[in-house]
Amino acid sequence: MTSSLRRIMAVLAIGALATGCASADPGAGDETPAAGFTAQPQDANAKITVWTDSTRLPSVQAFQKADPNVQMDVVTYDGSADGSTYLQTKVQLFDRTGSGWPDVVFASPTDVTWASQPTSPSAQAFAAPVDEGLVPADTLKNFADGSLAPCQFGGHTYCLRNDIAQVVLWYDKTLLDQFGYSVPTTWEEYQALGEKVAREHPGYLVGAIGDTNSHESYFWSAQCPAQQLTDAKTLRSNLQDSHCTKMASLLDDLIKAGSVSKQGFFGQGFAKDYGGKVLMAYGPSWYGQYLFNSAFKTPAGQITAAAPLKWQGESRTYTGNVGGGVWMISSHSKNLKAATALASWLTTSDDNLKGAPTYPAYSPGAKAWLANPANKDYFATDVSGVFQQAADEVWTGWGNTKFSDATAWSSVVLPAVTAGRTLTETLPAWQNEITSEAKSVGYTVTTQ
Repeated sequence: MTSSLRRIMAVLAIGALATGCASADPGAGDETPAAGFTAQPQDANAKITVWTDSTRLPSVQAFQKADPNVQMDVVTYDGSADGSTYLQTKVQLFDRTGSGWPDVVFASPTDVTWASQPTSPSAQAFAAPVDEGLVPADTLKNFADGSLAPCQFGGHTYCLRNDIAQVVLWYDKTLLDQFGYSVPTTWEEYQALGEKVAREHPGYLVGAIGDTNSHESYFWSAQCPAQQLTDAKTLRSNLQDSHCTKMASLLDDLIKAGSVSKQGFFGQGFAKDYGGKVLMAYGPSWYGQYLFNSAFKTPAGQITAAAPLKWQGESRTYTGNVGGGVWMISSHSKNLKAATALASWLTTSDDNLKGAPTYPAYSPGAKAWLANPANKDYFATDVSGVFQQAADEVWTGWGNTKFSDATAWSSVVLPAVTAGRTLTETLPAWQNEITSEAKSVGYTVTTQ
């Protein structure tokens, strides 16, 4: 057992004694369950079943190696990628049959919207509230500001965030220096520079909007209330809000000028045709390695990141988020101690996070990740400060809803823009589609 894992086990044991949670006592069997859910009789030697995607599988296996006393069955599944409902369908089945639930699952934030609620009147919510005697409050406080918002419903926290994908301003420092340009700090400066690039260096780009998640980089960062949860059952969608219309107008102008592409960075042929002409890209923290390094093959020492942009006159900077998964602990687990230890180690342990593929949501672990040369040596300058700042600036007004925010953007906005309509013209149709999707899953929708 590693020193990191020993610390986690000790902290969990202390937290359990402080709260009286039946599930966290190694010898627990019939104690009073933690508030919020009825715990199964506990067996500290019971085998736990873990569902993970292939990307996180090595981390689960590393935990198993670090503590071979924990018996585990590990199942690889899609991790709810691309809007998959496999996990939800299976949990509904297990709720009907009364058995089969995995103890720990890696999933998307969208899954928490249903997993935090019973699937039927006779069922218990699948996800255990981790703030009720499972994970200490001091641990939860160390996650990046707002990163646990997708986990929180009804005043409780139902998951641990694995990673975040805070949006920053990526730029090619070599090209920017060559052209004699300064890095913008506001959206207005970004637009002015984009127009200047279009005039002075036609063919070079400062952005692209054609990916299925481009709206999260731009409109989420702009604080556009496209899908803002005012409570668990009410969604506010107002794409005529000035934060939405300003961003749409800005992008329309740069698309017309030619410095923002209607295509997506990950679109077919984009890397070959434009990869070497991307001067700037407003996008998630994983763009550096997965877009510029892997897709564009940009040489090391050329790309770096700057802090998120803000509107002139606004005192605070906010940014968006493009991705990031969660770990949930099953309320049906018969070994909550082991399940919690695993989920905690995966999301808070330096031993695991320093080699994680994407930026950890847990702030101390993020420092370990940034100290790993593999995560920073590719860049032209040190991105540590930029990443850490942006991690605490993700706007929480973009709600974690029961439906994917990518559907309306991909099915309504992108085809319209490709056909020649402007983003500004498309805002009403985008809002209508969001409203329709929201109502179909039970939300009351308002524009106020």
